[in-house]
Amino acid sequence: MATTVTPLTTQEADAIVAAANHAAEAAGVAVSVAVLDAGGQLLAFRRNEQALLISGETSRAKAYTSVQLSTPTADLAGAVTPGAPFHTLQTALDRPLIFIAGGIPLFRDGRLIGAVGVGGGSPEQDHDFATAGAGTLA
Repeated sequence: MATTVTPLTTQEADAIVAAANHAAEAAGVAVSVAVLDAGGQLLAFRRNEQALLISGETSRAKAYTSVQLSTPTADLAGAVTPGAPFHTLQTALDRPLIFIAGGIPLFRDGRLIGAVGVGGGSPEQDHDFATAGAGTLA
């Protein structure tokens, strides 16, 4: 019999956003943070008023890419180079995928429940901030 896994809650999503933002603020970086459920729907979002406007789009796209592929976006950058398995995937779908670090899938009991995406810092910073957010589920 399949085990039921509790979906990501809005309270958890809000805590993930707060933790990622706290990590970014501590580093002096203005970011946007998006949290999606396992179906790719937005549960929580916050853009620091000083963050670039595009960071709102990139944070959602990083989370969407991570939830669709169940993989941190940092691990996917090489997969879109010419000749790589996902080379044309970025343009094959209606919704944008982005292969830049900053998207982290979220799991509970080994099952995908959503993803967090951060945009606004360097790719490495965004990955670290998203990891800090995801850590609230541990």
